[in-house]
Amino acid sequence: MDLLIQVGLIELAVAALLGWAVVIKTQKPEWLKRIGVVQPHRVLQVHIDYILMGLIAIAVGVVLPDIPDLAAYLLVFGTFVNPLLFVPLAFSKDTDSKLWFRTLSALSFLAITVSLVWAAILGPGF
Repeated sequence: MDLLIQVGLIELAVAALLGWAVVIKTQKPEWLKRIGVVQPHRVLQVHIDYILMGLIAIAVGVVLPDIPDLAAYLLVFGTFVNPLLFVPLAFSKDTDSKLWFRTLSALSFLAITVSLVWAAILGPGF
């Protein structure tokens, strides 16, 4: 599905831009502290996760160009939100104990799980 390929390419572009934040993390960590980052390693996690999620979206879009819309939308939601979950963690050490964060995490992981299992069932060889 073209949507998955487009979203995957956007996620890879976001990851490329976040690469500059990783450079800042290593070269000028005080800049991140100045804007309130308390866990700078989360910057690298967002960067890497957007790379992985972008590649997943592209792969599924190429292998399954006729994936059902619902499966595609679930995958888009999950691959977009999963990396973003590291952002609030960068600014606060207790975010992961908040109900809104745990709920959003669960929904995102559920969306990824359902869409990828669905894709595996639809994929070649079944």
